[in-house]
Amino acid sequence: MIVYGPIPSRRLGQSIGINNIPPKTCSYSCVYCQLGRTTQMQMERQAFYQPEDIFREAQIKLKQLESEHKTADYFSFVPDGEPTLDLNLGKAIRMLKPLGVKIAVITNASLLWQDDVREDLMEADWVSLSMDAASEDTWRRIDRPHGKLKHRDVLRGILEFSNVYRGTLVTETMLVDGINDDDACLEGIAQQLALIHPKKAYILVPTRPPAESTVRRASTESLKRAVAIFRGVSGADVACITGDEAEEGFFFTDNITEDILGIASVHPIRDDIVDSLLARKHADRSVISTLIDEGKLIEYAYEGKTFYRRNLQKS
Repeated sequence: MIVYGPIPSRRLGQSIGINNIPPKTCSYSCVYCQLGRTTQMQMERQAFYQPEDIFREAQIKLKQLESEHKTADYFSFVPDGEPTLDLNLGKAIRMLKPLGVKIAVITNASLLWQDDVREDLMEADWVSLSMDAASEDTWRRIDRPHGKLKHRDVLRGILEFSNVYRGTLVTETMLVDGINDDDACLEGIAQQLALIHPKKAYILVPTRPPAESTVRRASTESLKRAVAIFRGVSGADVACITGDEAEEGFFFTDNITEDILGIASVHPIRDDIVDSLLARKHADRSVISTLIDEGKLIEYAYEGKTFYRRNLQKS
């Protein structure tokens, strides 16, 4: 399933996800990634799925929504890996545009030093760039990039893109306790934000089971300091997403199994959301038990909450 959702997003409203990258194909292997460690590390772009297939699934999804008198705010390229690795990203965006739904891309920004990547992203209405570190050492500790990537190239690409992009540009910074939440790291990131002038700078913390069990969310005190430093140094409009917000508005068809697997492949689902879904569809927990028994779904616990994530090795 290339197209999934829509799922509720604080930033994007009702967002139809586009999973344009095969499982865990990425240029980073972030310690906090909710989908686990990267299994296919690469920085060379290639063609994966046909844009025509993405377009066809997107049309079907919109018709499903229309049949229930619902709409979507965005098509969001939020795949199992890094969306800009897709050589057909620009073509896919151009094909989706006539459907009348805005296009968002959430990228780790690692390939923005490449001209063709920047050109593809120019087609999107809303772009989010990761800004987890301003120093090479911290960047390698938290994002664990492909060995041939250079941090100075990534920062240069971000700056070049921000100078020419005319859509809505935002940033997201994942704060991890003991890695990038000290004042020196925060001030370095804030200085980068001051150069690119994002519409909004989002600060996030790990809220779902991370790739590494030692990862912990930054403290409330660290979050307060981060907001103050980001605002004070960069002048950016800053917002925090801590995972404590209610997640409501998930859209499901009558094919509950495929819907759960589609969303859980990129967005681990909390147990309470699964219970709510099953109740609305008059289904019981055997749906989840069967998926777990078949090895298609994995149950995880994090911060006292239970989550379900698709087993990408079974995809």
